[in-house]
Amino acid sequence: MTYAIIGFGKIGQALAKAFARSDIDVSVATTRDPESYASEAAAIGPSVRPTTLSDAIKADVIFLAVRFDAHRDVAKALPDWQGKVIVDVTNAYGVPLEKLGDQPSAQVVANAFAGGRVVKGFNHLAAGALEQDPNVNGGRRVVFLSSDDEAAVTEIGRLAVDLGFAPINLGGLSEGGLLVQARGNKWGHLIFKDLVKFD
Repeated sequence: MTYAIIGFGKIGQALAKAFARSDIDVSVATTRDPESYASEAAAIGPSVRPTTLSDAIKADVIFLAVRFDAHRDVAKALPDWQGKVIVDVTNAYGVPLEKLGDQPSAQVVANAFAGGRVVKGFNHLAAGALEQDPNVNGGRRVVFLSSDDEAAVTEIGRLAVDLGFAPINLGGLSEGGLLVQARGNKWGHLIFKDLVKFD
């Protein structure tokens, strides 16, 4: 299984740190030349590899860590995302509801990535929390996941465990997705809830 993070701002870098902590290889890409952020990637760890967008989208699992408005530009990079898992880490705060067609923001993303298997996840944590070690006082930091594809959400749940997190499946995009999204000027009820699960 291969992994890529598209977007290398605060959230993208926080995700990269999670991969580096677990020594799991991950490619990172933006629309910029990889050399422009190579030193930042190297500072995170040797398992974090800067690459081009065209190479990053070859990965099996792609974390979409760009501004919400930029998701359509990424989606255009492939005519068909068949079989790929896209983890939607975006938030649509400030995006007018009419632009979302009264749909959950994750459904809008899913519509753009034709053939892709979209999982909403990792977006409810602020970058400062996401980049920290998820092992907290003997428990594990919670990440909420939501998808209409049961196999995809199970796959990302296993990855979350490998990264040290405690995944909680909230159900489909139109159910759980509403709890962990920002739409218009409102936050979902679980946004910024930094929870720890004890086994």
